[in-house]
Order: sequence, then C-alpha cells, then structure tokens
Amino acid sequence: MFSHERMLGLAAAGMSSVLLLTACGGDGQNPTSDTEEAAEDPKEIELAVVAWEEALMVTAMWEVILEEKGYEVEVTEMDPAPVFQSLENGEADAYLDAWLPNTHGEYWDEYGDDLEDLGVWYDNAVLTLTVPGYMEDVDEIGDLPGHADELGNRIVGIDPGAGLTAQTENEAMPGYGLDEHFELVTSSDARMQEELESAVTRQEPIVVTLWRPHQAYAQHDLKDLEDPQGLMGEPETLHAVGRDGFTEEYPVLSGWLENWQMSDEELAELAVFALDGYEDAPKEGARVWLGANPQFLERTLGADAAGLMF
Repeated sequence: MFSHERMLGLAAAGMSSVLLLTACGGDGQNPTSDTEEAAEDPKEIELAVVAWEEALMVTAMWEVILEEKGYEVEVTEMDPAPVFQSLENGEADAYLDAWLPNTHGEYWDEYGDDLEDLGVWYDNAVLTLTVPGYMEDVDEIGDLPGHADELGNRIVGIDPGAGLTAQTENEAMPGYGLDEHFELVTSSDARMQEELESAVTRQEPIVVTLWRPHQAYAQHDLKDLEDPQGLMGEPETLHAVGRDGFTEEYPVLSGWLENWQMSDEELAELAVFALDGYEDAPKEGARVWLGANPQFLERTLGADAAGLMF
C-alpha cells in the first residue's frame, strides 16, 4: 500500500523528470519508421470506458499515446453492459479494463465468442471489503457483525449493477452473516469515495466495497479485510478486449497492447497524476506521467517509442 505522502513525493519526482526529459530532448532527427509502421493501422479508433478509477486513468494514458502516434481517438463512457454490447455490435473497437473471470464474467460469457482478448495488463485485481486503518479491532470480514452499530448497519457500495456489488450481496454477506446486520447501500464509485473521504476526515468508522487497483489506496491509509472463506472471489486479471477482427485490423496497436503490463507502483503513481493532481484533466496528468516514465513506453511500444516526447 502506498501512502498519500509517498505518492505526492513520487509526483514531485515525476515532475522533475519531465523537466529533465524536455530539456534533454532529441534534435528532431530521430527516424520516423515507427510512424510508417503505425500506418498499417486505421487512424481512427473508438474506445469504450466505464467510470471506474483505473479504467479512466489507463484509457486517458492510451488516448495520449495514440494521439501522439497519429490516431484520432474517440472515448465514450458507458456502464459495463453497454460496453460489451457495443463491442459485440462493432460500435466500439476496444475496452481496456475488462475484469475476468468474475466481475465481467457474465458479459464475457454472453458476448465473448464475438470478441477478442487482447492481453492481460494487471494480474492481481481483487474485490474487497475495506475499512480505514484506524479501525484496529476489525481485521477480517467476520469481525464486522460485532461492529454493526458503530458502522450504522451500512456497507457503502458502488453501482447496483457492478460485479463487486453482486459478489458482496450474494456471496460475502450471506456467507459471513452480514445480511442479518447490514444493508448494502449502492450508489456510485464517486459517491462511495465521498463518504469514505468524509469518514476518514472525521476519523469515523466506515466499511466500503473496494477493489485493487484504486486511487483510494494512494489517498488514505486503508485496510482490506481478510476473507478466509474466499467469498469475495479469487484475484482477477485485467484485460484489454476488442471487437471481432480487431487484431487483424489494428496489428500495430494489438502488439502494443500485448506488451502492456503495469505494476502496483506504476498504477499508484499514474493515479496521483491522472486522478489527483490533474483530476479535471486526466489526459494532462497521464501525459506528465508518461514523460516521467520513458521505460514504460519502451517496454510497451518497443522501437515505436522512439521519438515520443511528452
């Protein structure tokens, strides 16, 4: 877990790196073969995105990369079900944050035969019930019934249709006897974060449904409750997925997405830039992070990263 203070330090270091990279940039004589290779792809692409923290920030990151490589990118925000429907009917080309096999499993079961799995970019995505670190007497989900009164008999959740909501309501709550003591209050990720922020500011008890990776871990000292029965599900993997025919039509981008991997540290740093420091302009935050992390571009784009400046 990364503290907010450490993340701000990383952000400052990233800013310094960007200034250094800008000052020491190339002389404009880099070869342009990467542009010629990218010409194999169509220059227009439609990306779907769900308003989840990691989805918004990695989509903003890829939007910046693709625009620098000459693509025209259109991003449309949707709920999860319409995302997979739009991929199946060809209205969207790709979605960069598919949680498999559980959270988006029902959509993959329904539409997956007509979609393409473009690769795994994160392999430790977990669904959790989470409390602030100062709730020292609550360490596992089974401890919650003993603290129901101080928690107001509420578990603060996110969207009603989210897989996390279903997993909590249908598996964890009955399995740990929480349904006898708690109501799962659903609304949205943004509303859940507002309640979490308010409770932490006042040092009040709260339990929320959360997942990794998420910006909240860079902002607050949080504790994921142990789940000895495994009722919140096993760790999942985050995938980029495309419509049928995507790999054939976008061979260059498909190669980049296949190479794409992100660590917990990289995601936490990106969150500080794209979702915190530049919360009203996530693309600008992503641009700053990319400028400070040329090794990520080289690892992901290979030779096609040559000449990119942010």
